[in-house]
Amino acid sequence: MYDKKNFAVFAGTATKYLAVKICDSLGCPLGNMSMTRFSDGEFEVCFEESIRGKDVFLVQSTFPNADNLMELLLMVDAAKRASARTVNAVIPYFGWARQDRKSKPRVSIAAKLVADMLSAAGINRLITMDLHADQEQGFFDVPVDHLYASSIMLPYIQSLNLENLVIATPDVGGSKRASTYSKYLNCPLVLCNKTRKKANEVATMQIIGDVKNANVILVDDIVDTAGTITKAADIMIENGALSVRAIASHGIMSGKADEHVQNSALTEMVFTDSIPYSGTCSKVKSLPTADLIAETIRRVLNNESISDQYLI
Repeated sequence: MYDKKNFAVFAGTATKYLAVKICDSLGCPLGNMSMTRFSDGEFEVCFEESIRGKDVFLVQSTFPNADNLMELLLMVDAAKRASARTVNAVIPYFGWARQDRKSKPRVSIAAKLVADMLSAAGINRLITMDLHADQEQGFFDVPVDHLYASSIMLPYIQSLNLENLVIATPDVGGSKRASTYSKYLNCPLVLCNKTRKKANEVATMQIIGDVKNANVILVDDIVDTAGTITKAADIMIENGALSVRAIASHGIMSGKADEHVQNSALTEMVFTDSIPYSGTCSKVKSLPTADLIAETIRRVLNNESISDQYLI
């Protein structure tokens, strides 16, 4: 059993709300850390307690703006310089992950760059959830504990007790994820094929499969402007679906996302709390991840397997 004196959990500014819950689940206090901001926008992080020889877990999602990523990098560097035994980055939402390849000439691969920055800063391990692409684990030269929101989402779907359930994906790229859900729940799978005019703007969409008289659940990893997923929901209803719900691991909800969801055919939009939701849409529901992350930290400290936490 791990010794609570030999590890510490600290939170970045943007994810303190989640770190507090993780510490409650672990039965340990949240570490004391301060951040000083200067008038030019620069900032400095400082651990206000000794972490010498400890296993340190730094909780911070790296959603925009870039200050969240920079704050995490400074936390990692400060922990290394304070003689922490290991530095473990806990990034519930790994930002920049959608830029995982060269989709056109002369563009950066931001996900690899961020991975390199974290490695250079000195992390010993990464704990994250539902990367945009599984192969991004290979961008790191340290162990990656890749958690799946399905262990939270599937029990919620089952609790709804929906008849004639159909799992759907708002784009072909998410077919693998949706397929695992449909197999686990033993229900049909429907795909949507979309084309885009430009980023964050869907041009056309077609349904591949039958949704008539079905209760549909759309499965995705990230919802940003909510344009794709709400268009898919509206088309499902037009094609005879009785109801449409959407679940996604990470709710960025930028721009007019709240308006899109509120005015759509969606019954509800369900996220995890990997990113804090501060909007006003009455259809949005957030499911907690603290117990899953806390249990993973406990198993890392005890050198136990984390794979039996996975449902799929």
